[in-house]
Amino acid sequence: MSPETRPRPPQLDSNQPRRTMILTGASRGIGHATVIRFSSAGWRVITCSRHPFPEQCPWGAGPEDHIQIDLADREDTLRGIDEIRERLQGGPLHALVNNAAISPKAAGGARLGSIDTELDTWEQVFRVNFFAPILMARGLIEELKAAKGSVVNVTSIAGSRVHPFAGAAYATSKAALAALTREMAADFGHVGVRVNSIAPGEIDTSILSPGTEKIVEEQIPLRRLGTPDEVAKIIYVLCTETSSYVNGAEIHINGGQHV
Repeated sequence: MSPETRPRPPQLDSNQPRRTMILTGASRGIGHATVIRFSSAGWRVITCSRHPFPEQCPWGAGPEDHIQIDLADREDTLRGIDEIRERLQGGPLHALVNNAAISPKAAGGARLGSIDTELDTWEQVFRVNFFAPILMARGLIEELKAAKGSVVNVTSIAGSRVHPFAGAAYATSKAALAALTREMAADFGHVGVRVNSIAPGEIDTSILSPGTEKIVEEQIPLRRLGTPDEVAKIIYVLCTETSSYVNGAEIHINGGQHV
């Protein structure tokens, strides 16, 4: 989509301050739907990923408000945080959504278990899925405090059970992130910043594994996949006044798969 035809965000009342959110992992699936949900509501969305801005994305300020960060690299993550703070120019940050994650596979897309996952893979997964969220939140705490903002960590149903497709490193990193969310809620809550998580189940994205249809038929009471927009809607609620007294929660978005 060319800059000339890309939709522009809605115009807000000049007396209403525009809200800002940071989103990691914005290029596809849940992240892409979250950008659309927030930008459609008039938010300024600053996206972060290890890839350059994809020109097909449909929000007006996308190229100008995209920051390329390798979240697996601690130094580059800290550099990216500094760049975000420069772009905020001392202004408040109303929401931080830690969505970026990696889930390496074995040859042929096979699941990597706890025995056959190399240590380097464990470390890379935890750098992206676990350490980056706390680095981002701590690095932007003053901007979040200024807005009495909200942090949303994206965990997974795989963090609470052995999943047939999600690898051991991914699953344990998401379990750790759920525990971290509780710790952050206790600590950040003292300065007026709420921290919650969402745990999606089987969502209809490009990274679904073969065999997902069996999970849908046998484990999900609603008998269907979720959509990225259904996840984005809950993220949006957790970043607005509707959830103003929700802190330290993990919201299951899985059609009843967890029951």
